[in-house]
Amino acid sequence: MTGMKTIHELRATFPRPGRVEWIGLRPARRAPLLPVAQVEAHPLVGLIGDHGKLAPPRLTALTGEAGETGVRAPAPPVPGGPGRRQVTLIQAEHLPVIAALCGRTEVTPEALRRNLVISGIPLLALKDARFQIGEVILEGTGECHPCSRMEETLGEGGYNAVRGHGGLTARVIRGGLIRKGDTLIPL
Repeated sequence: MTGMKTIHELRATFPRPGRVEWIGLRPARRAPLLPVAQVEAHPLVGLIGDHGKLAPPRLTALTGEAGETGVRAPAPPVPGGPGRRQVTLIQAEHLPVIAALCGRTEVTPEALRRNLVISGIPLLALKDARFQIGEVILEGTGECHPCSRMEETLGEGGYNAVRGHGGLTARVIRGGLIRKGDTLIPL
């Protein structure tokens, strides 16, 4: 059988790129999400403005003597390590599914409390993979499971309605701007 792809090749093949449909930030814990047209992603903190996060202050250069031994920088983040939930993404195609499961006509991105709504690409296929959105490179770190707030927001059974449709968590590998309308490309 020639032409058969390996499972690794199949997992790396997508029919088309994704697209950023919506961006939202929470100014503080439990605060409502605010839609924005663009956001800055930073590797040390995630999305600037989400949960009140600010860009870290500029680091000043260290001085030393000639011949001094340098100090190794910490290892790069590993899947499952700290900062694995810097960005949350949800698939646009899942919003009507969640609404139907809740018996609602519509569920908005604000209600689901995810940062980015992405259309056109199966997000869970990006778990443990790197992808680029605009200038930013993210790494999918896991499923974004619902929290108990879904019962408050969507009503009884809201938690279970979101199960399996909650999206993806990611960490920022390379910072920059993410804009509404940007393309998501698997790397």
